[in-house]
Amino acid sequence: MGANVEEAQGSHSRAEFVRRMGIARSEAREAHYWLRIIGEVGLVKPSRLVKIIKESEEILKILTAIVKNSRKV
Repeated sequence: MGANVEEAQGSHSRAEFVRRMGIARSEAREAHYWLRIIGEVGLVKPSRLVKIIKESEEILKILTAIVKNSRKV
């Protein structure tokens, strides 16, 4: 996800920026999914994941807002 954000920042066009940030958003969704699965199957106590999952939700919201706002301009 971070590498995709870095690549987006070096984009040569708005379309490329939106596309790469969209990929970062997809990666954030996948990371969020795996964090939930890790808690559900008991690899890590769900209580230890609460803060991390909350942060992943915030990152996902931020990336979603960036993509939506970048498409408008």
